[in-house]
Amino acid sequence: MTTIELIKVSSPTTTVWLPLFACLVPAGFPSPASDELEELFDLNHLLFRHPEATYLVRVAGESMQGAEIHAGDLLAVDKHLEADHNHIVVAVVEGECTVKRLVRRGSSWWLQAENPAYPDYEITESESLRIWGVVTHVVHELLPGKLTALLRSRD
Repeated sequence: MTTIELIKVSSPTTTVWLPLFACLVPAGFPSPASDELEELFDLNHLLFRHPEATYLVRVAGESMQGAEIHAGDLLAVDKHLEADHNHIVVAVVEGECTVKRLVRRGSSWWLQAENPAYPDYEITESESLRIWGVVTHVVHELLPGKLTALLRSRD
């Protein structure tokens, strides 16, 4: 199972307004950039829709790489949302924490890995399963080292 490290998050007390530009940035061929500022945007509103029920976890392992969740990534997890089919969730199965996709197949529920090297896990009534929340966002570092150093500094 993929292991995760829980990171306590308190309610955001500081608003960080960042410029949000009206233009879309193509991931294909370049086009002239627009400098038209649409609004200022606070990432707290995006990442922490329910701040009192949201926490961050740091991922270890590669069982979710097909969902672009990789070792070292941070996940924003909302405990307020009800887990449903196709949601990526943080779950505790038989005392072990994992991040997987929750899927329904017929009348059965499964925790599905997003890497063919890892098996899916059928949820049966007799076992202990708790859903700790629904993953709402992934923070994936593109310049290696900064996120890891920041997280190490809080220990």
